[in-house]
Amino acid sequence: MDPLPWREAWHEALYAAGRGFYVARGGPAAHFTTATHGPTGRVLAEALLALWAAEHGPALPSIVVDVGAGRGELATHLVAALEHLGPRCAVAPGRAASPPPRVVAVDVVDRPEGLDDRVEWLRSPGGAALPPELTGLRDALVIAHEWLDVVPCTVAEVDAGGTACEVLVDPGTGVESLGRPLGEADRLWADAHWPTSTPGDRLEIGLARDEAWADLVSRVDDGMLLAVDYGHTATARPPEGTLTAYASGHLTTPVPDGSCDVTAHVAMDTLDADEVLTQREALQALGLTGATPPHTLATTDPLGYLAALERTSTEARLLARDGFGGFRWAVKRVPGHDVT
Repeated sequence: MDPLPWREAWHEALYAAGRGFYVARGGPAAHFTTATHGPTGRVLAEALLALWAAEHGPALPSIVVDVGAGRGELATHLVAALEHLGPRCAVAPGRAASPPPRVVAVDVVDRPEGLDDRVEWLRSPGGAALPPELTGLRDALVIAHEWLDVVPCTVAEVDAGGTACEVLVDPGTGVESLGRPLGEADRLWADAHWPTSTPGDRLEIGLARDEAWADLVSRVDDGMLLAVDYGHTATARPPEGTLTAYASGHLTTPVPDGSCDVTAHVAMDTLDADEVLTQREALQALGLTGATPPHTLATTDPLGYLAALERTSTEARLLARDGFGGFRWAVKRVPGHDVT
């Protein structure tokens, strides 16, 4: 088989009908753990709704969308968190209670069996493409958790003459070779955001991710969007690149044959966002500390102490600098406007 640009081989490996990794090899949870799974997912969902409340007050969003939803793990936690918050949201005198927020999960597979009935499901084409029904969102909280890192992008390497060239790959073996110099759009992006002429340097051109994010933003008329991902910013671009793969819980050599999850970190600072910060910074601002509860509580309220210890242990995992806490959050606010 002739070598292909990494971006093309990568997309086929993950999303090809009937054989792509995300279609044919089970959900992400079968191969790796994300912050959306288990107890960390519950605390993360609560924190995401707290982020909304910090700017919008006690009123809940009308719709919460989880893009790149896996098998609905985060969406399920969001439903539970919203159900808990609902009774605490006061209704102004003389006004009827608002309907509960819709929770919509978006991913490349059909609706998973056993998913909570309160979660709506939209199937996406995969990669950067989004379902056409996802549009005109108002009063919306939209979360893209580990979505952009699996939007395939151009992979490049600087040749001996100092020119960034597209990296080609054999889809069956993963063997790489250098192709032509970058096309104009990718070159302009690299010049602006990841300039290098050092032979051997690798870079992942973030233009495809920027465009995917811009498409998602364009579908929100009023609300807040949040991208959460492995990422870097201009002050710390990795000269060796970040392209890698996971399978059955382990890091592995990226081979775009559908056997593994191919991923690369996101240039978070090139996204259209109002702010970019680490997850640790974001969660600490929302009041998460990960601090061990007072030991005296173990004597006065043993069950309460165990519950508090479980909670703070989970917070500590989400805050860990070398783990989930090192993720980047890109926050975009879309102010509403009157429709006449």
